[in-house]
Amino acid sequence: MLVAAGALATLAAAGPASAAGEHDHSTHAPKSPELLDALEARDSKGLRCVSHCLVSFQEGDTSLADCAAKVHEMLAACSAMATLVASNSSYAAGMAKVCAEVCTDCAAECKKHADEHKECHACMEACNDVVPLLEQLGA
Repeated sequence: MLVAAGALATLAAAGPASAAGEHDHSTHAPKSPELLDALEARDSKGLRCVSHCLVSFQEGDTSLADCAAKVHEMLAACSAMATLVASNSSYAAGMAKVCAEVCTDCAAECKKHADEHKECHACMEACNDVVPLLEQLGA
């Protein structure tokens, strides 16, 4: 009898939506879907760029070392940013400022190689595309 009373109390506390099996999932969606999409696109371009740099290293060309380092930092920062945006974290605005700076630095480094390496060009453009969205969130 106590178990039944406890279950009934839990059901009552959960509210009518849970009792009916209904739940509003629209509140779970990221508040910044455009930013999340841009971060995901930037991630793909960044991975291709850093992979290109690694192949160049294997071939004995270290001229892309600074580029690889900036892309590596950008991937780390933006991966964290995407996680925060996807979960509507209260830390997203603060991280957006850092991520915008990291993306700006990455784009500047990739720009040095953009005419010669399509991967660097694509990464630069992806970073440049995401920075305004990050700045808007971080403002």
